[in-house]
Amino acid sequence: MKRILVQCGQDQIEVAVMEDDRLVEYDNELRGAEHLAGNMYIGRVVNVLQGMQAAFLDIGLEKNAFLYIDDILPAHLEKHPKQKPLITELVQVGQALLVQVVKEPVGNKGARVTTHYSIPGRWGVYMPRADYVGVSRKIEIETERERLKHAAEKHLKQGEGFIVRTAAEGVAEELITTDLIDLRKRWQAVEELSSLQGPVPRKVYTDFGLLPRWIRDVFRDDVQELWVNDKDAYDTIMTLVRAVSPGLCERVRRFERTRGTLFGTFQADEQLENSFKRKIWLDNGGYVVVDHTEALTVFDVNTGRYTGSVDLEQTVKDTNVLAAKEIARLLRLRDIGGLIIIDFIDMDLVAHRQLVLDTLEQEVKRDRTKTVVEGWTRLGLVEMTRKKVRDGKDKVTIRRCTECEGTGWLWTK
Repeated sequence: MKRILVQCGQDQIEVAVMEDDRLVEYDNELRGAEHLAGNMYIGRVVNVLQGMQAAFLDIGLEKNAFLYIDDILPAHLEKHPKQKPLITELVQVGQALLVQVVKEPVGNKGARVTTHYSIPGRWGVYMPRADYVGVSRKIEIETERERLKHAAEKHLKQGEGFIVRTAAEGVAEELITTDLIDLRKRWQAVEELSSLQGPVPRKVYTDFGLLPRWIRDVFRDDVQELWVNDKDAYDTIMTLVRAVSPGLCERVRRFERTRGTLFGTFQADEQLENSFKRKIWLDNGGYVVVDHTEALTVFDVNTGRYTGSVDLEQTVKDTNVLAAKEIARLLRLRDIGGLIIIDFIDMDLVAHRQLVLDTLEQEVKRDRTKTVVEGWTRLGLVEMTRKKVRDGKDKVTIRRCTECEGTGWLWTK
């Protein structure tokens, strides 16, 4: 059973997704705050670095945004020149440029921006200047892929692009067309605002807030319940659901208990706290250790208290399979992005190694964020990548230790 929990507090709104009573996704937003990814700005180029083939723009944030040359060249790879031009031939210091945030600021790094604009809808992603049509790889039936691609192509104008989302599988062509037209109108509004005289930098487009984004992207037929503990939020959600999927209105429920919180009632609080620890226990007594570095995230699997009942190889295989499932869940829940390395316990049998890899690949298919499992390295590690948009650690109230600066070591005389 899949349910969504929306818990509204005095300072923030929290959203959790439970699958069979297991917490698999979590997000929050401070009241009055907003996510930056997806927003569009008129920025001013303040620095062009030919050696890095990149430029830095002032878009009104604390740190300047980073624009790489590939995010200036055409979005379709086939239209890229064989020899990349110099960045200085494309942008100049002082130039005003419309850009969109694709990665939020993390640590000392500013936001990453692009000129490959995209506006996501319920059934697809509209790209006003991409000039190609794509279909989500998670839609595997070839006839359905062709149907959806044809449905989008029929209604696109020259130069426009569209990517059909996984949720569009089985959806009528009319709904996809309506979605595309609505997204085109939103882009036209951005163009109008961009053409007007005004201060630079300035924001010209704001992506959906927390609740509209989750209703658009997650609340679908596979969700049996959506619980919300606040009347105003309930009214907002009902308005959003009526607009996009009226048939789901009966699944929205108001949580009105006088004792206990919504998250507490469904054990989401306890799972949230345990899932963000460094050491995560598995159901069989094994455990996974999670370490974050500047360059990558490392998972280390151990048998822990689990001794098995057959032999060592079976014990190791069982623990690794459980760990693969848990790691896939933690990637979604903690929103871990970038390069990921997994040190599973060594296995002698090739069949067991393949089973663990197949389990991991199957589990990450549930992830809405693009995740690629590269496979085993020569040293027996598993390499994978996950698209990074926001630092997942920002979702929970954690802070770096003031004594060891997060290294785990204290200097002594």
